[in-house]
Amino acid sequence: MLITGGAGFIGSHVVEECLAHNYEVVVVDNFSSGNIDNLSINCKVYQIDINDAHLKHVFEVEKPDIVIHLAAQASVMKSIEDPIADGEINILGTLRLLEYARIHNVKKVVLASSAAVYGNPLEIPIDEEFPLNPLSFYSLSKWSGERYAQLYESLYGLPCCILRFSNVYGPRQNPQGEAGVVSIFINQLLNHEEIVIYGGQQTRDFVYVKDVAKACFRAIESPTTGIFNISSSSETSIDDLFSMTSLLAGISIEPYKYPLRQGEIQNSVLGNEKATNELGWQNIHSLHDGLRETILSYHK
Repeated sequence: MLITGGAGFIGSHVVEECLAHNYEVVVVDNFSSGNIDNLSINCKVYQIDINDAHLKHVFEVEKPDIVIHLAAQASVMKSIEDPIADGEINILGTLRLLEYARIHNVKKVVLASSAAVYGNPLEIPIDEEFPLNPLSFYSLSKWSGERYAQLYESLYGLPCCILRFSNVYGPRQNPQGEAGVVSIFINQLLNHEEIVIYGGQQTRDFVYVKDVAKACFRAIESPTTGIFNISSSSETSIDDLFSMTSLLAGISIEPYKYPLRQGEIQNSVLGNEKATNELGWQNIHSLHDGLRETILSYHK
């Protein structure tokens, strides 16, 4: 099994989940945000970029039968600032990976996508049939990756399972970008730093990283392909998230408030019934329990 971005926040938990089920794991990561300390000694690691020509060599040598593609440019704001870099990583990098998977007869590809592809929905919760309306280059590039995967399945018979993650949080998360808001809050609270909240009333669907790792595992174990929302299916405002995080950390700091930033979605809650019914996956951790575990991880 090959896992791209395996040294990263989500990837390292997916690696652990797959190793726990006795899979042989090979990791590809350029360590732009990943950390070698996140990885077990029980997996082989290639320090290369997914757009590097050496990726072809990895497929030739390792001959993976399963690919879990998690490597990505994951920041909405960075995609607005540099859409070309975002497209090179999220579109061309995904295309390269799919092409090598096709050439080397990979049995299944699991592709990480995002709730951001839905944009601002007219109603919530959002199911997989909702119309898509990307509001940033990041969400557009993730949608493009999905479409490439679907075409590779329909044209070449490459089985692809697309997982649209809601806002993932948990231990090892880098405090960068909107997706890292939990990590940002915890770091700022523990370091008694100035805290800024843009908007605050916007809502998100926060899903714990260990539940996401189990979803990736269910996707490779199941013969099912298609698109699945991976979420808690519950709605939390950023203001309420901060209050809960502050209470669990036992630290009280008054945040500064500014208007919502360009490209950010107002409300997002994903229905997860399809993943439950077809993949046999369940979201186990409540936000309270996940936040508590995450805060405890900072003290280890």
